This record gives sequence, structure tokens and C-alpha cells, in this order.
Amino acid sequence: MKNLSDSTDFKQKALHWANQFEVCCFLDSNNYKDSFSEYDFVLAAGCKAELKSSTGEAFGKLKSFFEQHKQWLFGFFSYDLKNETEELKSENLDYLNFPELYFFVPEYLILGKNGETEVILGEKSVLNLINGYKVSTENEKLKVNIGSRISKSEYIHKVNALKKHISRGDIYEVNFCQEFFAENAVINPVQTFELLNQVSPTPFAGYFKLYNNYILSATPERFLCKRGAKLISQPIKGTARRSINPAEDEQIKIQLKNDLKEQTENVMIVDLVRHDLTKSAIKGSVKVDELFGIYSFPQVHQMISTISCELNPEIHFVDAIKNAFPMGSMTGAPKVKAMRLIEEYEETKRGVYSGSFGCISPNGDFDFNVVIRSILYNAKEKYLSFQVGGAITYQSETEKEYDECMLKASAILKVLAR
Repeated sequence: MKNLSDSTDFKQKALHWANQFEVCCFLDSNNYKDSFSEYDFVLAAGCKAELKSSTGEAFGKLKSFFEQHKQWLFGFFSYDLKNETEELKSENLDYLNFPELYFFVPEYLILGKNGETEVILGEKSVLNLINGYKVSTENEKLKVNIGSRISKSEYIHKVNALKKHISRGDIYEVNFCQEFFAENAVINPVQTFELLNQVSPTPFAGYFKLYNNYILSATPERFLCKRGAKLISQPIKGTARRSINPAEDEQIKIQLKNDLKEQTENVMIVDLVRHDLTKSAIKGSVKVDELFGIYSFPQVHQMISTISCELNPEIHFVDAIKNAFPMGSMTGAPKVKAMRLIEEYEETKRGVYSGSFGCISPNGDFDFNVVIRSILYNAKEKYLSFQVGGAITYQSETEKEYDECMLKASAILKVLAR
């Protein structure tokens, strides 16, 4: 163990050091207190072994990969693995070309907790190397010209069409997303992530480098974690703006807490998550630990619920992930029909967006986020993308839904406009 006098300074140096490797992953809680998180930050760098898989037998391959190594694994699940869990397809545009599933065993693993760091994998002397690492203070110029895949009028037309499906009883709720993108984009991924993390620090933030592909994430949402025999999911449904006026800000929080539309959206997804967890749970163990919790972040207030269960010992933890994937907060209800409509009405293949990345420990515990409020970047193709969306219900007002999308995009737009 080594005590850190300035953990922020160490994390910055550590991330820049790790970025020298072709593969690395950095997970940062940004000092948010959370009952289920094991560490304040986790840094994995270098690649001893890797698994890259497309849809078909991806979850089965991950199970075999874990059993083969029984070591710390870091990786991501693309949203399009839905085609493996259900009879679905993904035929929309994809300019990012990330793998659909990727996991690696790191050469170096550094864990931080309560101001102390521990090197789990690799030489212990790496801490001295990191502490002496020189970080460039020059901000590289961004070359980014953001465009939207659909116009505001097209967005409103599509949302109204989805509301007709709701009126007909095809679905109750659907998470509809739109892409913002830049071609010929030149960014410094580490610096861009650092700025995003400063503008919008969140409890499940992360940086993932896979050769020329990058995930720069300021996500506030946990998809699923396992602690011992317990599975925990924390879907977000319900968003409200922040105010610089403390009294007004508090009033906005109260309004969100009591907003019937937001509660309706949230409880639909809570029911969906309960159903997904039931597939992996000991009978009767699924419970709602918190309903309609209000949590505040720099750009927005969010309504977050917590659902848990005891994992059936006969079910492998990878199958528990598969049973809950993709997350209900990014699909809708009923889930399969909602995903079919998502494919029909969205213009872009989601890929890693609304998928998940995180880590698995040697004992089979894990923690995975939801890839939202995130920049995806293919450095080789110079293609940058981020998507935003929201839950569409019968009560949705199309103009307000569009405004909510722009609110969710505000931190990324601020970062890319510098």
C-alpha cells in the first residue's frame, strides 16, 4: 500500500502513463460515496491476453475466457449483443467499428481506495514511475465539427410515430436515441476525457482504449454489479436541469421527485429490471431497495432506483449478465418489442453506446456501467460519435423530450466546443 498526498494528481499521471499501452482501462468514482463500489478508482494497463468476439457465442466465450484465466478482466459489451440474447438484428449505419465484445487480462493493475493505492498486477515499482511521470500541460487543439444525424423536426416526427405505437398498445415505453457525430475529427483522447471528467464528474466515469478505439465516459449509471451472492442494478429514469440558485435548485429536485410522468417512466423500468433479475435469482429474493431516489450531478438531477436479488448458485455470473442485457433503462417495455422499434426508428447502430464497460474480479464479482454521456472515437477513421436519448411514453411531450436530449448532451458539447 502507498499513501497518496494528492490522489487527483496521481490519477492524472497514472492515466497518461497507461495511455502509452495499446490497451488500457481507467474507472473512476470521482469520490462519490456508493454502498456497492469496492474501490475509488481502478487502472488496468497492457494486455496479457484478450478476447474479441462478435454476436453469436460472445457470452459463452467470455465464460470460457474467465474460467481459463480466473484473473481480473476488463472489457465491454456492445448493445448489439441483444441479437444474441433475442431474435433481433442490427442493420443501421456504423462508422465506429468497435468489437461487439472485448475483454482483456491486464499486465498492470492498480487499485485506489481511501487515499491509498495498491499494485495488484505488475512490478510494485511502477508507482514510483507513475509519480515521476511528466504530464504535458499543453492542450492540443481540437478539430471537431459536430453534426446531428437527424434534425429536430425529424426527431419530433419519429417521437410522434413512436407515441402512436404506444397508443396502439404495442409498447408502454421506448428509449429513443439520436446521434451527434464528427468526421475528420482530431482529438487527444486523454485530454478530452480529463476535460469531460472535470465538467461532468460522475460515479461510473471511465476511459477505455482499445488500440485505435476509445470510450470517454461521464456516465452516472450502473448497469449491474455483483458482490458475493448479491446482484444489484440501478437504472436511471427521470432527468431535470440544475440551477445555480440554491433555492430554485432544491425546488427542481422536489418537482422531479414528485413528477408523475418521471415516476411512471421509472417504475416501468424497475418492473422490467425485476423481471430480468428473476431469471438469475433465488426464488423470492428480488426486491426494490430504493424507489425514486433523487441524485444530483453537475449538469442534471436524476431519478435512480435500486433493485437487488440473491444470485442462484446454479447460474454462472456471466449468464446473469446475459439475462439482464441490454439494460432496461436503454430499451423499454416490453423489452423485445421496444428493441425492434429502436432498430426501425433510429438511424445509427448503437454499438458500444448503451452497452456497458467495467471489470470482473478473480472471485467472479463484477461492476459494469451504462455507456451514456460518453464520447466514442475511432482514431484511425477520425470518426467521433456521441448519442443521447430519453424514455418516450404516452405522456411524453415531443418538444420537452428534445430539450432533455440537449440537456444530456450539454457537457459533451461544452467539452468539444473548446
